Order: sequence, then structure tokens, then C-alpha cells
Amino acid sequence: MKIESQIEKISSFQHLEMLANQVVEGFISGMHKSPFHGFSAEFAEHKVYNVGESTKHIDWKLYAKTDRLYAKRFEEETNLRCHLIIDNSASMHYPDLKANQSFYENKIGFSVLASAVLMNILKKQRDAVGLSVFSDSYEYYAPEKGSDRHHRMLLNKLEELLEKPKTSKKTDTVTYLHQIAEKIHRRSMIVLFTDMFQSSGDASGEELLFNALQHLKHNKHKVVLFHVIDKETEVKFNFDNAPRKFIDLETGEEVAVFADNVKIEYEKEVESYFKRLALTCAQNRIKYVPVAVGDNFEKILTTYLVEKQNFG
Repeated sequence: MKIESQIEKISSFQHLEMLANQVVEGFISGMHKSPFHGFSAEFAEHKVYNVGESTKHIDWKLYAKTDRLYAKRFEEETNLRCHLIIDNSASMHYPDLKANQSFYENKIGFSVLASAVLMNILKKQRDAVGLSVFSDSYEYYAPEKGSDRHHRMLLNKLEELLEKPKTSKKTDTVTYLHQIAEKIHRRSMIVLFTDMFQSSGDASGEELLFNALQHLKHNKHKVVLFHVIDKETEVKFNFDNAPRKFIDLETGEEVAVFADNVKIEYEKEVESYFKRLALTCAQNRIKYVPVAVGDNFEKILTTYLVEKQNFG
């Protein structure tokens, strides 16, 4: 039985790695149609070839694909440090997956695959990556490294996050974002995946949350916040008008309502909250990107590449 479970774990691990690689390869193959012509799967970086420079490092394979001249750039083997942060609270395991659904069709699965995709690009570009996971505790921390062994260790940790939590885990985003901020000393790009649900939804709770996000900016870090949502139910509140019981995944609190009776007011509140989030992030120079479960990963990859170019 032990051997069978190990085999299942290995095949699942390879499944995540393979999926991430497929997403990245598909993205790269379409990049000659985008502004990111210089990205390559083989080298840390490319630069536009200027007439008069040595032709020694021209990438002729890339020229054949894009009809543009780029030179391979080999210096700065590790030119970026990236720290991924994943919210693993109970609300991130929504919606419950049916037997025929893939693991990435809920918020935690989407965040796990998106993280694996970013790790794949970071590995190809010889950059260093670290990982933090929080919920009602600081569940996991690994500093930024670039080795294959480290990469596989992080992939293994990502796999573990796909297991449904046995108990409801409340979100203590504020506490653990402050702790994570204290751990990251060298200037890095910090990428956060969270649904932004918190125990205290009032104005003071929001202020504390925004202070914690601002703390991540210390030491001149660049912060990207991917706000992960299930668009159909959490934003549009698309339910039929049968009487329903809504259960808070983190507190267990229950409320029985007819969806149509609260839909308009709910949508107003959600829109207002999203606007406050976007405004506060803009004021603090934090890149705020709402992403919906079921979207492709192009927005995440494009955001990463733009922010990397601006990292400086």
C-alpha cells in the first residue's frame, strides 16, 4: 500500500510539472506575436542585435522563427530573485471539485499550477525562487534558490497544497504577510496568490491588511498581487433562486437566503471592495491583478514578464 501511494504521488508530481511546462511552451511559441520577442527557453536572456556588433552570439534559431536578430546574453546567471506566496486558507479550496473536474478548477489548484508555471519560467531563465505558504499559521518557508533539487522540493510542496484541509483554516493574512516580509532580506520580486478573504471585513481590518501589503514593499521589493476569484459565484453571484444555505468555509457560519434577494447589493459590495483594493495597491506601487479560476495563464505570464522588465 505504501509503494502504491508513493507511485501515485510521483505520477501526480510529474503531472504538475508536465502541465506547467506545456503552459510555458505554448506561451513561448506564441511570443513572436507579442512584445516579448527576447524571451527564450534556452538562455537567461536575449538582447536586440545592433548592427556593427559581433555576430558570434546571434541566435539563428530564433531568427528563423521570428525573422528578427537577437544575440544571446550569458552574463548574470541569476538576475532575479522571486518569492512566491500562497494563501492556503479554507476559502482557497473553493469551489468543491466534482469527480470529472481538474485540480486547477478551484482557487488553490489554479494558484498551485500558476506558481508551477512561474517556477518553470524562473528555472529556464536561471533565476532563484522561494516559497511561503500561510493560512492560520505560517505553514511553509523556503528561501530563494536556483538548484534543480530546490525546484523539485518546491513542486512537491505545491502538490501537498492540493489536498483538502481536514479542518477549517481561517485566514490570518496580516500576521503572516508581516512575518514573510521580515524574512525576505535581499531585493526580490514577491508574487502573492490570495482570494483576499480575511476574518475582519471591516474598515480597520482592511487598513491592517493594506499595511501588511505595504510592508512587503520594504527593501525595495517589487510586489505583484494576484487576486484569485471564482468569477461566476464570488463576483457575479450566479445562483438559481432556490433557497440556499451559504456556509463560511473558514468560520462555519451559516446564512440562508434566496440569491436573487441579495444579488444586486452583493455585486455592489464586491465591486466597491475590488476598487478599494486596486486603488490602495496603486497608491503603494503594488501590481494588482484580479485573476479568475478558469482563465488561461497568459495574464499571469505577461504580468510577470512586464514586471521583470521593470524590476531594474
